[in-house]
Formats: sequence, structure tokens, C-alpha cells
Amino acid sequence: MTAEESRPPLNDTLRTIAGRHSVRRFAECDVPDELVQALLDAANRAPSAHNQQSWRFIIARGGKKAEMAELANRRAAGFARPASVLLRMAARTITAAPVVIAVANTGDLIRHGEALFQLDAAANFDFFRTMEIQSSAAAVENLMLAAASLGLGTVWLGILYLIKDEALRLLGEPEGEFMAVIPVGYPEAEGASPKKRPLTAVARTLD
Repeated sequence: MTAEESRPPLNDTLRTIAGRHSVRRFAECDVPDELVQALLDAANRAPSAHNQQSWRFIIARGGKKAEMAELANRRAAGFARPASVLLRMAARTITAAPVVIAVANTGDLIRHGEALFQLDAAANFDFFRTMEIQSSAAAVENLMLAAASLGLGTVWLGILYLIKDEALRLLGEPEGEFMAVIPVGYPEAEGASPKKRPLTAVARTLD
């Protein structure tokens, strides 16, 4: 273990960041609505470009959650093996979690940018779509860290982007842009964060 890896976190926030990891197996107990609301509040407090908060959070339980798992399972057969395996794994994770939170971008920031910057259409769309993605990614990270701080497990199921249009229709967000599907629940077992690359491999200082 390097000195960097053995250094203890300095406060509770850093301990939560250091301990957060993806969870795909959940205990058979529900997540109370007040905790779900706490996660959504944390997500909604993320920084966003021009403070547009151009995100939507969709909470799926029960039958709607089962439909989402069924969609992933059914569509898995239409992809090559690596993607098919991941879609089936995602379906199992969705089924196991008591609640799923999906995130969609609304396009409000793109429309705001059209009036504000008056760039050509292609440049405007690319610029503000990227900022919408960045903003919603910050919201998702807030949500996942809040979950970890409350003893909950989460995982970002990026593979569902392969069926994003169908997923959005299922969630009642046909005009939005798919961002994330995050199963939430109490972990079935204790876990640990995966080993990360050392900072010396990913960071450099310029004078």
C-alpha cells in the first residue's frame, strides 16, 4: 500500500467519497420515502450550467420497475454477447433493488443557450448539450454520495443507454434525453471500493 492509499480521509465527506462503491445486490427491505426524498434533494442541489437545473428525476417502484427490468431483458437478445450480458445483469440489478431513480435531461439549457448566445445551431446544440450532461452527471454523483452517507448502495447502469429511447418512453419522458438509471437499496453484503489508479498516474502540476 502506498502512502497515498494509507492516508486517512480528513472528514466525513471525504470518508464517504473514499468508501462509496457500486452495489448490484440488495437486501430484501424497502427504502423509506423520506430517504428517497433526501437523495433527490441532494441531487437537485448539484451545480448546473446557468443554474438551469435541466434535469428530471423519475422514481420507479413496483410494476414500473418490473417493466424496466423486463425491457432490458427482452432487448438484450438483440445485441452482441458483451452488451447482452450487461443488459441482463442490469435487469437483475433493477429487479433486486427496491427503488430505481432515473435521470433525464430536459433540453431546457439548450433552448436557453439558443436565445442567450446566438451561436449557429450545430455549435449551440453541441455546446449546451454537453453542459446539460455535465450538470446531470454532477447531480447523479451527489445522489450516489448521499446514498452512501445514509448506508444505501447504488450503481450507475450506463448500459441502458443502448435502449435509451425505449427506456424514456417507458418512464414517460419521451421529450427528454436519457442520462442515468440508478438502482437504490440496502447492500446485501459489505463491500469495498475498487483499487484506483494512483494520483501520480492521472494528475500533473503546471507552473
